[in-house]
Amino acid sequence: MEQQQQQQQKPTVCVLDASTYVGFWILKTLLNKAYTVHAAIQNNGTETEIVKKIKEMERVNNKEGKLVLFNVDVLDYQSILLSLKGCSALFCCLDCPVDYDERTVDFEVRGAINVVEACAQTEGVEKIVFSSSLTAAIWRDNNKISPEKDVDERSWSDQDFCRKFKLWYALAKTRSEQAAWALAMDRMLNMVSINAGLVLGPAVTQENPLSTMSYLKGAAQMYENGVLASVDVNFLTDVHIRAFEDQSTSGRYFCFNQIVKTEVEAVNLALSLTPLISLPSRYECKDDEVQVERLRTNKLDKLIEGST
Repeated sequence: MEQQQQQQQKPTVCVLDASTYVGFWILKTLLNKAYTVHAAIQNNGTETEIVKKIKEMERVNNKEGKLVLFNVDVLDYQSILLSLKGCSALFCCLDCPVDYDERTVDFEVRGAINVVEACAQTEGVEKIVFSSSLTAAIWRDNNKISPEKDVDERSWSDQDFCRKFKLWYALAKTRSEQAAWALAMDRMLNMVSINAGLVLGPAVTQENPLSTMSYLKGAAQMYENGVLASVDVNFLTDVHIRAFEDQSTSGRYFCFNQIVKTEVEAVNLALSLTPLISLPSRYECKDDEVQVERLRTNKLDKLIEGST
């Protein structure tokens, strides 16, 4: 009886865009935790495998009404408002459905602004958990900044550097997160961001190929700088939900399971992403150098320790 009462007290939350890889896993975990979820899905013209799974989940959860689907366009402010109605929190998981370029960077930034503004105009939304990326923090000109300097939640990628080397994914994540933070602070919204490493998990090469390859642009430089990191999607999902449930959370949280420090680890990462990445046959590791870790997760460690 007590457990049932606790489940009934779970608030209604929104996941937008639930059809992204991370959004889908957050949605799935929230339902397993007995939350009622508004799954906001962008219509990109094709029904992906993830969208098919969500529709099947809606059919299964139809009697209990725990899952409600909404079609949204992040450039259509009113459609966002509809999906947020009755929700106490938003998990914002935006990813471009096509290859990242200069045009799609602007699209993602505008979408982030619209989503945060819609939260400001929706009565009852108490918290935003904004899904971002480590690439919004790691790209800087090493000629201007000491390569030995640690990278933590205070760090931001240099936008001019990203443009110069056409790191469009990193630029999109940097600009959209900064725009979200600026608006959230202006509207006095309670927001946290989760800056994830390269997301790994079930069927990631089939269901998240564009974002995966976009993240990995410049991977050799990330490896040499000690900032090439990955995160398991289940762990990442858990961190998102902990960040929502823990009322003391604030600011940004770096989130990763592993930093790739050796050539063997880099090869294993590439093998896990087959067929997106292919290695020469009979490839042999020749370099035994260990890269210096520069990423820090002090805030994440405290969050995990405080939630256990």
